[in-house]
Amino acid sequence: MKIGINGSGIVQKASVTAIAEHAATAAEQGFAHYWLAEHPTGGLDALTSLALVGQRVPDIELGTAIVPTFPRHPMALAGQALTVADAISQRLTVGVGLSHEPMMAQLGIGFERPIRHLREYLSILMPLLREGAANFNGELLSCDAKLFQRPQHDVPVLVAALGPQALAVAGEWADGTTLAWVGPRTIREHIAPRLREAASEHQRPIPRIVATLPICVTEQPTTVRESIGKGLSLYGRLPSYRAMFEREGASGPADVAVVGSRTEVMDQIAALAEAGVTDFAPSEFCLNRDEWSATRALLVELATDFGN
Repeated sequence: MKIGINGSGIVQKASVTAIAEHAATAAEQGFAHYWLAEHPTGGLDALTSLALVGQRVPDIELGTAIVPTFPRHPMALAGQALTVADAISQRLTVGVGLSHEPMMAQLGIGFERPIRHLREYLSILMPLLREGAANFNGELLSCDAKLFQRPQHDVPVLVAALGPQALAVAGEWADGTTLAWVGPRTIREHIAPRLREAASEHQRPIPRIVATLPICVTEQPTTVRESIGKGLSLYGRLPSYRAMFEREGASGPADVAVVGSRTEVMDQIAALAEAGVTDFAPSEFCLNRDEWSATRALLVELATDFGN
């Protein structure tokens, strides 16, 4: 299992400089990858940010986790992704996902037939990224396009997939999944087997499973979990995440966070690896500098031990 960093905790700063500094530190410390979210109404474009970060920060995979699909036609996303990949020497991985109905409502965008939308979206996006052309006429999306130049390198695509239908689509079309708020039991019993079955059925390579969870090495785990529960309670109310918490036997975000002593955190990370996670990209959620230092030190050690 490779170890990376999810920088989405600093997205609200809306500062490319801050993101670049965060990513540069991750690269210097030997992490395998760095991920950035794109909030639908946040105003910070993840792909543009990573294009700029990649000019300053060498030798680390850069990925989006995630770019919402509904606001952006797959042709537009393919063009941007290929441009960014070329600009940063083919180190880009594109994570895409449906996002959530309440967030799309803020944009006046409907959320009807999400699985149909996802399947048709990937039916256009993947041929464009792999072959440089797409000729698809669907019920919701269409595209007849041939790129100026056939892509010289694949741009890997991960799909945020939680339910059985989304996992089937991801396994058929994409290179894996990117997960948030999903615990080891759910990954082991639900995510990994369904995703791998779909990939095998369509003769696709073994899919990548990237997991992101808050992490903190602390002597006050109850306090940290209470803070996570209060500060990130929104995620506990979103239906797709709610279903994953129920599968895990968790009441909300605080219960699946990787929090505790150094030994406890190591055990929780080991459980993710045993469940089938190929890449762990935690988001540090610490209440003071000492906790952050202890957490980052452990992650750097694990990145070395796992052979990033």
